[in-house]
Amino acid sequence: MKKIVFKDTITTSQQLREFSGEPSELVQNKVLDSLDEHCVQFINQSPFVLIATSNQHGENDVSPRGDGPGFIKVLNNKQLLIPERPGNKRMDSLTNILSNPRIGLLVLIPGLGETLRINGKATIIRDLYYLEMMAVRNKVPEMAIAVEVEECFIHCAKAIKRSSLWKSETWFDKEELPNVAKVLAAHVKKQDYTEENVAKRLKESYENLLY
Repeated sequence: MKKIVFKDTITTSQQLREFSGEPSELVQNKVLDSLDEHCVQFINQSPFVLIATSNQHGENDVSPRGDGPGFIKVLNNKQLLIPERPGNKRMDSLTNILSNPRIGLLVLIPGLGETLRINGKATIIRDLYYLEMMAVRNKVPEMAIAVEVEECFIHCAKAIKRSSLWKSETWFDKEELPNVAKVLAAHVKKQDYTEENVAKRLKESYENLLY
């Protein structure tokens, strides 16, 4: 496939501002350098967060984390913890953190258009005292991501509203959704990984390996 070369690109911050303009006074002044009581309430009601990391080469990754509301533990106004539950063992986020501690979080609450953005530095911890605080079904996570908050702010709801993300009447019917087992079998391209086999593996993982 021939790569498309774009002819009209923005290459400087000055060009960007000429098209976008300057942020409003509200936007310029909403950024905090620590978590206040409103941010803490937001985090405590969230069951889902997206984690953005990159390695020392600038190669990026965005990975989801989710659990019951309050699964992100706020330790104080500058530190929070995200438990590392069983996953696919790629460890993309954790591997990136080892070489580059910079991290960005997008915290969501179902039904709410606004999101909470948090940027800071991450560390992988194994302190049992804190891990036990995040146990579910008597299963203690083996690790957690500790985040030192450097800035946090509310992001407006425009993207959520445009996408109608929380409006179930706009969702596709189940039979119209991608068949994930079929997709994975096609991507793996190995004889042992048929659609049926992959579907069985996924079912077992979702039923038995969440914690």
